[in-house]
Amino acid sequence: MYHFRKAAEFAHANLFQVLSQHQTQKHFPPDLAVNAASRALHQGDTYHAVELLKQGRALHWTQIAHFHTSLEHLYSEDPSKEALVRQFQNLSTLLNRHAEVPFTHDTSRIEMEAREWHYRNLLRQWNKVVGEIRTLKGFSCFLLPPLFADLQEAACKGPIIVLVASKFSCDAIIVLHVESPIHLQLKITLEELNNLVSQHHKNNQHPEPGYKVFVEVMRKLWKRVIFPVVQQLKGCVAKHSRIWWCPHHSSLHFHYTVQARTRNAKMTQEITFAAIGQATPDTPDTSVKAPALYYIDCELDDIEKLLPIPSVMFTKLMGSEATRDQALQMLVDNQWLHLSCHGVQVPEKPFDSHLAMADGSVSLLDIINANISSHEFAFLSACEAAMGDLSTPDEVIHLAAGLQFMGVKSVIGTLWRVHDDVAYKVVMAFYKEFCKNRTLDCTMAARALHEAVATLAKDGVPVQERAMFVHIGI
Repeated sequence: MYHFRKAAEFAHANLFQVLSQHQTQKHFPPDLAVNAASRALHQGDTYHAVELLKQGRALHWTQIAHFHTSLEHLYSEDPSKEALVRQFQNLSTLLNRHAEVPFTHDTSRIEMEAREWHYRNLLRQWNKVVGEIRTLKGFSCFLLPPLFADLQEAACKGPIIVLVASKFSCDAIIVLHVESPIHLQLKITLEELNNLVSQHHKNNQHPEPGYKVFVEVMRKLWKRVIFPVVQQLKGCVAKHSRIWWCPHHSSLHFHYTVQARTRNAKMTQEITFAAIGQATPDTPDTSVKAPALYYIDCELDDIEKLLPIPSVMFTKLMGSEATRDQALQMLVDNQWLHLSCHGVQVPEKPFDSHLAMADGSVSLLDIINANISSHEFAFLSACEAAMGDLSTPDEVIHLAAGLQFMGVKSVIGTLWRVHDDVAYKVVMAFYKEFCKNRTLDCTMAARALHEAVATLAKDGVPVQERAMFVHIGI
């Protein structure tokens, strides 16, 4: 256990060096955190297991979040620290820019070594400044990994179910807000889980995924993974309570992630809502022209009818006006967003994953660089918006995660391809439920999506065509 713990601590302490390039992460042991957590569970240390999992997950986003950390609180308490705050911000900006420039096959070894030396030099300066900040009163834990008590606070609105799949065992941890966490050992092995995941991914590669394969995989996951957790929850959680699923596995994707945020999630007085739709995008980087999406115009028009106007300032961007630059501006200017278009996950370069517009694409990197830190909600009615990079799934590098980690409190996306007509049906059912009280509250998005998907089930839409919609956030 000692070696696993030290390895996990080393990974977190050196994440900036390890993660200066995404490709490097692909060679980092993908099961390090889950193996460390599994050993902690076997020793009865559930609290530390959760901490280890948090330290080993989403390291890219942790890096980016650190570089975007605000020190307004420090400056407001002690204006004499202005120079220290400015130094931290300048170094963070330089490190963030450096991390965004990828190495290519044309990059020479000399250039690579020079850039790495420069990066490490900046990092040493940044760590020194962070060390100085930690000596100040009230900042001793600045940018340190969270303790279990910090993570437990995220369960204030409902339990978080952490799923752990390692070569040692498969387990579930139910994190409750006040009570001690509950540990369940699941009756499934990593090999069996990998086989189910492989079947699911192979099936999804077909233009028309097989219904029987999908149902069989989901039935086994329900029986061996989900049902035992649900049974345990019956004794400690009220009926209809919100729950969050947070899986840790080398290639398993569920509805995941919750951020411990304390910002007010209620509706503000001025609501700016932008609906962006692009049915016939320009796709110059592909040999196959993207098919037209026939329901987008109706989708955006009907959303406008369902929103509680005039309390909402609604803006619609469609057709030739829905360009890359205009879409990015809308993204920044509006705290409530709906995007309906083609979405593409790029497995080999996940930060190039994008939403297709009239003259180009809004990439994940564009989203990271946008100022959306105070946004409320985003619905990505697009294919593969929450799919992720299958080679490093615990990094959750996809469009929906990009929006959520950069500040959008509540995000809806898709795990794989979705038919145009099905997306329209889900969107309409969602907004009818979401806006039924003539108000907007982003904390109600998950429940509205749940009801929308249930409505499609009653209408006879096959399960594999509605199960790809997931909610991320609060």
